[in-house]
Amino acid sequence: MITHIVLIKLKQPSAENMATAVNKIRAMADKIPILQSLEVGQDVIRSTRSYDIGLIARFNNLDDLQTYQTHPVHVPVLEHIRNVMDSVIAVDYES
Repeated sequence: MITHIVLIKLKQPSAENMATAVNKIRAMADKIPILQSLEVGQDVIRSTRSYDIGLIARFNNLDDLQTYQTHPVHVPVLEHIRNVMDSVIAVDYES
């Protein structure tokens, strides 16, 4: 199992911008069959060290993760996030 964790800091972290990004990410869940699970949420602490949005996606293997990166449902979501983000960090690990 591959776990893909992403933390996103938005340029303008308004409630509306965060909700839009979270909803776009959540909408992928039922549309990408290789996505075994998807969790996404907004930070509730809101400290200066916090990122605004976090997601955890799980895949059966690295090939599925690579396929996800270029999946036609994921690409427009990724483009939206790239347009509204200030920074992003990620980690992918096998368990």
